[in-house]
Amino acid sequence: MKILVTGGAGYIGSHTVKELLRNGFETVVFDNFSSGRREFAADGEVIAADLMDLEAIKSAFRPGDIVAVLHFASLIQVGESYLDPRKYYGYNLTTTMNLLEAMLEAGTRTIVFSSSAAVYGEPREIPIPESHPMNPINPYGQTKFFIEKILQDYDRAYGLKFISLRYFNAAGADPDGRLGEIHDPESHLIPNIMLSLLGRKRAFEVFGTDFPTPDGTAIRDYVHVSDLASAHVLALRRLLSCGESGFFNLGSGTGFSVLDVMRKIEETTGRKIPAVMHPRRRGDVPILLASKEKAEQELGWKRLYSSLESIVETAWKWHSRRP
Repeated sequence: MKILVTGGAGYIGSHTVKELLRNGFETVVFDNFSSGRREFAADGEVIAADLMDLEAIKSAFRPGDIVAVLHFASLIQVGESYLDPRKYYGYNLTTTMNLLEAMLEAGTRTIVFSSSAAVYGEPREIPIPESHPMNPINPYGQTKFFIEKILQDYDRAYGLKFISLRYFNAAGADPDGRLGEIHDPESHLIPNIMLSLLGRKRAFEVFGTDFPTPDGTAIRDYVHVSDLASAHVLALRRLLSCGESGFFNLGSGTGFSVLDVMRKIEETTGRKIPAVMHPRRRGDVPILLASKEKAEQELGWKRLYSSLESIVETAWKWHSRRP
């Protein structure tokens, strides 16, 4: 079975391609390499093109060839989405509409969508269940919310079956050391700390020390990227076997504060983190934790690498070996 993976050279996409190949699927990576890494797309077929080009994505679907799509390609910087919402609405929505148009034309009606916990907005209950009200508070989250609504309409009208996977905080690196996390600019906590330890950026910045949490810093739910990858394969198998659409959180159900993560990294690396404290950023909430039961019960999802120790160890192994 051949699977089209948009954004398959990116952080989560590349780990998922590796998992797909390990499970016997064939893959076609469709990526414009604006943020994806060419060295992450070393296996399987690769199409270097942009989803903004409707004809390019249509040409990726050869008759009877692609049985399903995993859609990772997206702009993802929350702060940038506040500053330039036109860019985010224009790109994330247009590229998804182009992809869906190509799928319908080719007769491919199975898609796993890379969504986000950002669709929930300010949490009303912790941990957050999939039934939680949807109230995204930034343009990035709004685009994920709108795409989920579009997928529901396409399911009803055209029989396009989907699973939307709502990530909490992806972290860590491929345990084999081949793949890891790199963004430009880098906005995620763990790689930012490690880049500062390695002298590749200035002191690590902590935003917010007065949250209503035990140590005053924000608490987040971290899940290892390889465990996210396995969830995508499970979601794909579910769609191919029973064709039932749905929404699933992908988190660990366990929270760690910024200071917790810093202490674990210092313990693992034996290095002191140079940190600068700043006020909270707009839109940051004190605690985000996922309810993970639905993914466990209905997808059979198990997390093999999502302890904080494993996340930090695999990330440090990858970052410290990069030139």
